Amino acid sequence: MVALDAAHAMLQLAREAAPHAWCVQADLERLPFRRGSIDGSWALASYLHIRRDHLPWALRELQQVVSVGASASFTMRRGAAAEGELPGDDFPGRFFAEWEPEPLRDVLTGAGFEVGAMESTQEWINVQVTRSRTLPDVVGPEMRVLVCGLNPSLYAADVGVGFARPGNRFWPAALAAGLVSADRDPGHALQHHAVGMTDLVKRATVGADELKKAEYVEGMARVERLVEWLQPRVVCFVGLAGWRAAKDKKATAGEQPEALGGRPVYVMPNPSGLNAHSKLDDFTEHLRGVIALADVSV
Repeated sequence: MVALDAAHAMLQLAREAAPHAWCVQADLERLPFRRGSIDGSWALASYLHIRRDHLPWALRELQQVVSVGASASFTMRRGAAAEGELPGDDFPGRFFAEWEPEPLRDVLTGAGFEVGAMESTQEWINVQVTRSRTLPDVVGPEMRVLVCGLNPSLYAADVGVGFARPGNRFWPAALAAGLVSADRDPGHALQHHAVGMTDLVKRATVGADELKKAEYVEGMARVERLVEWLQPRVVCFVGLAGWRAAKDKKATAGEQPEALGGRPVYVMPNPSGLNAHSKLDDFTEHLRGVIALADVSV
């Protein structure tokens, strides 16, 4: 058992209550554990101290370090999306973020968890989740581009990086276009280039042909809510199948006439090695078009 907190005083209390626990002083947004090394997580009024638009990153950190199938429990403060100090707090100066159940469900789903029981009172939300075999969203505030794949492959889910399979041309094209500067590193892309990543459907499969239209439609609704909330400059859908299934069955590659969540949309072909119709240079040009669209969509 590991007791983790950012405050040393809290760890001293933890050691008194559980002398055999390993005490770790660390930040929830920078967990110091190996991938898949934790078999369960319990967070009582911990993640409510994280900014709302930073919570997806913190949950990504957790999803990476817990094992597939692991359970996690969260208690969050319920309220009308308020952020800041809490009136009457016993420890003045602490930061609190409030959530309502459905937006919290979206963020947990995006982070790669299957949401189970969720109970709420006037003041609190208690939720149980299970770590899915999928990719977490890598998103945050002030994104220049939000890249949305169709769904993770099992290979990508297991290595923790979208478009990771050898032969997939997304990362080579993104490097060539100047969208990112580090290969297969979504965290670096977000922190250094304001490029976020999500998937239209969170369920990992061997191939995208296993997905149903209803999954695309449901996933598009979640992504639209994500875009409405975080307002990236542009959304880039990688693969036409999802946009065609959920929005426009006659869509062609390029900027779309229909926005999503109030933001412009660019759709490009699937860079999988199975797509022999497009070459690396084609994907590079599409991503240059995404960059150009982002630069004019302030």
